[in-house]
Amino acid sequence: MSLLRVRDLAVDFRIDESTTLRAVKGIGFDVAERSTVALVGESGSGKTVTALAIMGLLPRENATVHAASRIDYLGRSLLQATNRDLRALRGAEISMIFQEPMSSLNPVFTVGFQIAEALRQHRALPVSQARLRALQLLGEVGLAEPQARLGAYPFQLSGGEQQRVMIAMAIACEPKLLIADEPTTALDVTVQKQILELIAGLQARRRMSVLFITHDLSLVGEIADEVVVMRDGEIREQGRAERIFSAPQDAYTRALLACRPPRSHRPRRLPVIDDFLKGAPGAAGGEERRRGLRGDEPIILEARGLAKSFYFRDGFFGRRELKAVKGASFKLAKGKTLGVVGESGSGKTTVALLLMRLHKASGGEVLFEGRDLLPLPPKAAYPYKRRIQIVFQNPYASLNPRFTVGQILMEPMQIHGVGSGAAERRALSLELLGKVGLAADSFAKYPHEFSGGQRQRIAIARALALRPEVLICDESVSALDVSVQAQLLNLLQDLQDEYAMSY
Repeated sequence: MSLLRVRDLAVDFRIDESTTLRAVKGIGFDVAERSTVALVGESGSGKTVTALAIMGLLPRENATVHAASRIDYLGRSLLQATNRDLRALRGAEISMIFQEPMSSLNPVFTVGFQIAEALRQHRALPVSQARLRALQLLGEVGLAEPQARLGAYPFQLSGGEQQRVMIAMAIACEPKLLIADEPTTALDVTVQKQILELIAGLQARRRMSVLFITHDLSLVGEIADEVVVMRDGEIREQGRAERIFSAPQDAYTRALLACRPPRSHRPRRLPVIDDFLKGAPGAAGGEERRRGLRGDEPIILEARGLAKSFYFRDGFFGRRELKAVKGASFKLAKGKTLGVVGESGSGKTTVALLLMRLHKASGGEVLFEGRDLLPLPPKAAYPYKRRIQIVFQNPYASLNPRFTVGQILMEPMQIHGVGSGAAERRALSLELLGKVGLAADSFAKYPHEFSGGQRQRIAIARALALRPEVLICDESVSALDVSVQAQLLNLLQDLQDEYAMSY
């Protein structure tokens, strides 16, 4: 029996008074009881819009669901349900894990309070029982030291821990359907596997259905019963997972499976979806790029004994030290790429922030062309801000929500004197948007109008706006589709070849 049935779902967004965009184009699929259905597609394919339509969370001011569309849950129409009915369903019978946990968790309330609030809302539990149940849920989702985490705030947790908290909130009231929207995006491989195993285990124990949304087709091979492949708001292929992976019928599905870069060699250009759709994947990956250094390259950036400690209160009078970075030393050659690899919590992001002087180092040196940047006063350090740029891991937090994309790109140009005037800066901004694969009409839009992957492209375009000599990429493509990752890495490689940029 179908728990959820979607038929002829079509959703339009009003861009302005005369323009509308059809984000979802008459799609249909079923989610059976106790099954897992994977909704797969690149950024902008309509996956999240579909999930928001099911939850009744589409923005009313500019989104329209067509009259012929149907979304039925256990035979009841969700599109015709009242707001009161939908509030009763959300959390209690249908729950959703959103793509970015830090944006979904309230930063001013503790983790325990937020989980307990869901229980009190839908189960009318007293405070003490709700808190005890919240503690049990944190243990169930595999969070270490659940008692300590109960009183923690979201910003005190890692990305993987925040995602576990979101899962705990989503399953608190034992829903029959769990919608997981990119729950492993931007998490490292180890944590991804843990989250997938956690969701699969919870689904088996609680006998719930799961609608799993992801841009990574290979990720769902072990957990999905059915796979629905979307592109540009349309379903390109759907069927049993075994058949999709063993004998995909649609060229786009085959391209999604094939476009992961090879590990056996290092191609000069990484393959993208279009290479496979055109039937010429070898054109991208034929020529190999040489690994390693000759040994005589000039060093543009060097870290020597870099250290950073954070201090936390321990009891009433005590203070506990956390050594996040312990004597890190490395060299970056001009025009070359240095990879810093490690799991969540290994200190990678802290090192990046120290290099950018966004954290005060506890010790060590950061040498740019032989000059130590750490002791410089702000005025003396100002010229280096243009020469060293960073792309942060989380595009939701790094883009100003009050600025249009055009303003985001043009502001650093204006500050650092790039371009002779507004017209030239606008032209440069449009050129950057094209390079990162975004349409020219993105210039006038705001960050909230884009998917997570598209926002990260904007963040990369903004960092490239000043054409820096060193670009620090902090997990800058981890949230993107495999093909978009390849597109942006190819772009960075082109810029490195043309301008001798260092990464």
